[in-house]
Amino acid sequence: MSTPASLHARHQAVMPDWLSLYYERPLELTHGEGRHVWDAEGNRYLDFFGGILTTMTAHALPEVAKAVSDQAARILHTSTLYLDRPMIDLAERIAQLSGIPDARVFFTTSGTEANDAALLLATSYRRSNQILALRNSYHGRSFASIGITGNSSWSPTSLSPLQTLYVHGGVRTDGPYAHLSDAEYTAACVADLKDMLSQTHGNVAALIAEPVQGVGGFTNPPDGLLAAFRDVLDAHGILWITDEVQTGWGRTGEHFWGWQAHGRAGPPDLLTFAKGIGNGMSIGGVVARADVMNCLDANSISTFGGSPVTMAAGLANLTYLLEHDLQGNARRVGGLLIERLRAVAAALPVVREVRGRGLMIGVELVHRDGTPSPRAATAALERARENGLLVGKGGRDGNVLRIAPPLSLSVAEAEEGAAHLEDALRAAQSATSGLGESRRIGGEEQP
Repeated sequence: MSTPASLHARHQAVMPDWLSLYYERPLELTHGEGRHVWDAEGNRYLDFFGGILTTMTAHALPEVAKAVSDQAARILHTSTLYLDRPMIDLAERIAQLSGIPDARVFFTTSGTEANDAALLLATSYRRSNQILALRNSYHGRSFASIGITGNSSWSPTSLSPLQTLYVHGGVRTDGPYAHLSDAEYTAACVADLKDMLSQTHGNVAALIAEPVQGVGGFTNPPDGLLAAFRDVLDAHGILWITDEVQTGWGRTGEHFWGWQAHGRAGPPDLLTFAKGIGNGMSIGGVVARADVMNCLDANSISTFGGSPVTMAAGLANLTYLLEHDLQGNARRVGGLLIERLRAVAAALPVVREVRGRGLMIGVELVHRDGTPSPRAATAALERARENGLLVGKGGRDGNVLRIAPPLSLSVAEAEEGAAHLEDALRAAQSATSGLGESRRIGGEEQP
């Protein structure tokens, strides 16, 4: 059996250079159980990143494993050209949970593909290729979704089939409006949106927004901002797409969907989802009002979207999440974890902010002069791994630790992880010397 070092060499020989890996010595994870995973050398880790927010309930959850096994023993694949009972069962549950009236559901295989489909629907419905997006946003790696990504680290080309207009609102604690109160901040962002619309030609198709920006470093606007945006959008007939790929299924604790923090103006017109619903299986999708979903006037199918096996997994996973109130657990345990980390950060100048909701927590690291420190984030990532803890990394400058464990995390595991993170942040404090370092474009983060 090859060593991790030799496997890394093979990876470098056959994979693209831009397919980056975490850690100076990359890990091969071989199996998991609950909130833990093991590498090829037998080391056990507490997983605080959950396969990029995808292992939502637990590793090797018996209910999901059994559903996959039972369905695979019957039939693996049929396609959407045939009636698919597991797909219809899951679609009914998601349509009801979405809050969108007269909802229709279309399944894809990823969040990128889900956002791509939502853009197709919105631009077709509105007969416009103009899209509003938030600065610092991330919506996927396809050609179209890159075109609406407001984070330069994840936008390798300026070419796009869309005309994208970026508005303020995704980052509360940075930018020209950071000094304002929440009410003033919302008013300023709304004014910016109105000014942007006054300069557009023709009909804007939609606004797409993550309620909490995932790759952007778990940043979010004040509650109600997107509802205030919706008031402006409605006056122009512009659709609202909520990107719930990372915020859905109760991860924020307070709400089942991120858009519900902005629910005064009612549900969105379209909702995209992925990641956690499959607990590691490839599931994505779009929920939309029937008139929007049915606007396409050409044939379309989804060869692998709605696969019987992935749908069985998603249904079992969603059932487990609801029956065990994992949203409530995310609220309770996540609240404890955030407060624990804020107490630690109070004594460490390297930490600019601990932010987040539920089990979606960001820790932003800076130099003494307040400039972003990706070096400190890398140091913390490496020390956490040495301590037996896996976390993620993100933010525009790669200087934010992303903490998103499975929603079944226990209080004891949260305390254990917090202790490891305290040590990792102290290592990051030691790594920040001098007055700053040059801003880095790109990096090692995964969406």
